[in-house]
Amino acid sequence: MGVPRWGAVVGLAVKGGGLAVERWLEAERDQLVLWLPVMLGGGIALWFALPDPAAWCVAVLLLVASGLACLAVGQGGRAARALAIGLLTAALGLGLIWARSEWVARPVLGGPTIARFSAKVEAIEPLAARKLVRLTVLPVGKGVETNGQPVALPYRVRVNLAEADAPKLLGTGAVIQLRARLMPPPLPAVPGAYDFARVAWFGGIGATGRGFAPVVVTRSSESGAGIRVALSHHIVSRLDGSAGGIAAALATGDVGAISEEDSEAMRRAGLAHLLSVSGLHITAAVAATMLIVLRLLALSPWLALHARLPLIAALAGAAAAIGYTLLTGSQVPTIRSCVAALLVLAALAMGREAMTLRLVAAGAACVMLVLPESAAGPSFQLSFAAITAIMALHEHPVIRAFFGPHDEGRGRRLARGVASLLLTGLLVEFALMPIAVYHFHKAGLYGAFANIVAIPLTTFVVMPLEALALLLDAGGLGAPVWWLVQRSLDALLWLAHIVADAPGSVRSLPAMPTPAFALMVIGGIWIALWRTRLRRLGLLPLAAGAIWALTTPAPDVLVTGDGRHVAVRTAAGLAMLRDRAGDYTRDMLAENGGVDGEPLLLADQPDARCSRDLCVTDIAARGRMWRILATRSAYMVPIGELISACRSADVVVSERGLPKRCVPRWLKLDRRVLRRTGGVALTLGTGTVVTILTAGDRHPWRDPPVLKRPAHILRSRHARFQDETSGFRAVQGRRKYDVHATAQRRAGDGDRETIPNSMKD
Repeated sequence: MGVPRWGAVVGLAVKGGGLAVERWLEAERDQLVLWLPVMLGGGIALWFALPDPAAWCVAVLLLVASGLACLAVGQGGRAARALAIGLLTAALGLGLIWARSEWVARPVLGGPTIARFSAKVEAIEPLAARKLVRLTVLPVGKGVETNGQPVALPYRVRVNLAEADAPKLLGTGAVIQLRARLMPPPLPAVPGAYDFARVAWFGGIGATGRGFAPVVVTRSSESGAGIRVALSHHIVSRLDGSAGGIAAALATGDVGAISEEDSEAMRRAGLAHLLSVSGLHITAAVAATMLIVLRLLALSPWLALHARLPLIAALAGAAAAIGYTLLTGSQVPTIRSCVAALLVLAALAMGREAMTLRLVAAGAACVMLVLPESAAGPSFQLSFAAITAIMALHEHPVIRAFFGPHDEGRGRRLARGVASLLLTGLLVEFALMPIAVYHFHKAGLYGAFANIVAIPLTTFVVMPLEALALLLDAGGLGAPVWWLVQRSLDALLWLAHIVADAPGSVRSLPAMPTPAFALMVIGGIWIALWRTRLRRLGLLPLAAGAIWALTTPAPDVLVTGDGRHVAVRTAAGLAMLRDRAGDYTRDMLAENGGVDGEPLLLADQPDARCSRDLCVTDIAARGRMWRILATRSAYMVPIGELISACRSADVVVSERGLPKRCVPRWLKLDRRVLRRTGGVALTLGTGTVVTILTAGDRHPWRDPPVLKRPAHILRSRHARFQDETSGFRAVQGRRKYDVHATAQRRAGDGDRETIPNSMKD
């Protein structure tokens, strides 16, 4: 009574819709538990997306309040309970990653320094292909700078040593004394580049750098370099070239002995997953252990009659999985595979079906509960996306019926197996493509076909031969088997290079917008986890995200955070400002600019005008020409010409502070601005400016606690700076520096931009 007619209609519609949702969830009741790790990961992703603690608090409170509200008004329905559990799980994920970031909090180095210090070796990672040894050390006490002043060092430091500088007694637990050039963990150079600062924060690393000889071992190690390093050295010594690095990666997860050329070929061919110890390697180790233990125990008639040999073999397989995980460094894919293997063995022991999506969900939840930050990394995403796609495909009734057991001949059975492998490979490539493009800006196109050969070759030829060779090495008889391993790995590398060099093997795209990536992830998960026809709705966000990513234009200008390196999109392609850029910088700018291959040199382009100190180029966008001006040397230029060039340019980029009178028409990116923004990506067609740093971002690796220097050191440095400045001014009054004279000879007579004026501005 008293309810208007429209209200009754709305009420009936809501009630009918609620009943439809309840019927749908009843049909999907077995799949609901699979969404728990998804919501846990969603809470973790929300923490990374929101900017500061105030936003994190609001998000947690809203999630908890919404979950409790669902329980209060849901009247006991499955939809209300499922939504409440999902929201509370998301709140748990956000709280986990927040607590984890506070737990690992350590102050970082305040700035670049060269110091001598003592440290305890925590980990050793040989990088044989680069002739380096990477050490993770824990400094003991304070260090001493080159001027004799003490300097506080962070809790954990990572340094690279030349192989020739590494002492023979170096081992895990040893205490060493060394001199190193250290710097804080670097931010991404440009938007979309690798964020080592985030990885270092969760790893407790407060500084990185390069160590110099001599490195003195003040206390030797009791355990040596560890079994992992020793085994890697042994394997690499038995094989030539990158084959030894691949064999070491299969056994220990150590990829340091693989050359960059071969590593890139493996990535382009879609075979890089073979170099990461994951499901394939854990499965092979567990299966081999179980087979050997089962066969040996079956030799005893009494054990065969009175003991459950499969259960004993499963326990041995579990021990092998755990030991292999510890041996290979306990990386995220290895942990995931180990957890999955243990769950499979437990299911087999209880007589349950083992390979299901619930197994994958349990593994993902275990990893995120222990290492929640791993959910944001490509390793976790690629690993779980691949196994989820495989499980979802083979749980489908049609696929299960077609590829299941059939009463047929060997030829048809082989053809059916090849078709299954090809279909699985294509689906995995499709599932991994958004993740690869988002993190690496590249996607392989022929990986499914390469894996048809590479996976059986690795599983049934390379790994058994390598295990046999290591076993025979105990008696010094492994040389013939190592020869076979060499030939098989050479064949694998040949396949990788053939596929990588094929036309169109890799598609390069610019940095993908995070919302577009999120839409594709949501759509893919929706399709994989549901079983009714409503799963097709996942195609909508999947298609929307893909269209958004494909239609996102590549940036026209990329500027690194220090302002030294600039990449401009010209008519001929992406061109770099400086020709003396390292391989890493060139590759990084090319990848984030959506280019597959080496960038060009801006000075060689017909639409650019470059001197040794400045470069000017024009870019057509938004129906007009944009002029880009960039400095390319540390020499001073005539102040009048500089100001005039600034006024005629739309964008000015410089690694040093420019005079205030240098006012371009749109944007000035000099040292002062880049210190606040970090790397910058400009899209002139849409007027978009993307920066690394934003004013409200309070994630701990963006604004970390910094080790403070003692006040007397700061005062002494300030006094020394004042003395040097006074001396500089006195000398300048008597004569001109050679550098300034060189700049005068280059620019000709006229008004000059003097060094004191540039410092004052």
